[in-house]
Amino acid sequence: MATVREKKQLMGASEMDRTLVRLAHEILEKSNDLKTLAFVGIKRRGVPMAQRLSAKIASLEGLHIPVGILDINLYRDDLSTVGERPVVKAKQIEFSVDGKDIVLMDDVLYTGRTIRAALDALFDHGRPANVQLLVFIDRGHRELPIEARYVGRMVQTAENEIIEVKFQEIDDQEKVLLVERVDDPVANT
Repeated sequence: MATVREKKQLMGASEMDRTLVRLAHEILEKSNDLKTLAFVGIKRRGVPMAQRLSAKIASLEGLHIPVGILDINLYRDDLSTVGERPVVKAKQIEFSVDGKDIVLMDDVLYTGRTIRAALDALFDHGRPANVQLLVFIDRGHRELPIEARYVGRMVQTAENEIIEVKFQEIDDQEKVLLVERVDDPVANT
């Protein structure tokens, strides 16, 4: 059985906040009409990103960007690893996505399968004018042709490495870690 061990801390709280400020400015620069803009965070760690970016844009522009939460468990192509009976969650997008410019947010972009599932789930809520992807960390190793328009940081990783993004709202800490899977010597005996 494999366990994980921390290799190094990639970002601390202040660097994470600076990255979010930069991403907020990028969104403002690349958005044509802020009135049609909406953020949708992929549950779990995409949600605090979406909420924080909405707050940063509100402080910069005085305009509230609506935030929705997307739970993709039913849309994953690896349901057998998620659970035998997935639970259907209540709708957590309190605005119409029809005609909106959606910025879909997740903490780490890896194979692209989570984003594919999120797009399926999002389009079940309506038809946005367009969808752009924002990720905090892009670690490569794509299996699907999915790329983010907004990227906090690119981090090249090996297959045995994992990026862990920790947010205060969920993890009671604020940092980005590079960890690696290691074989448990006790399990191999």
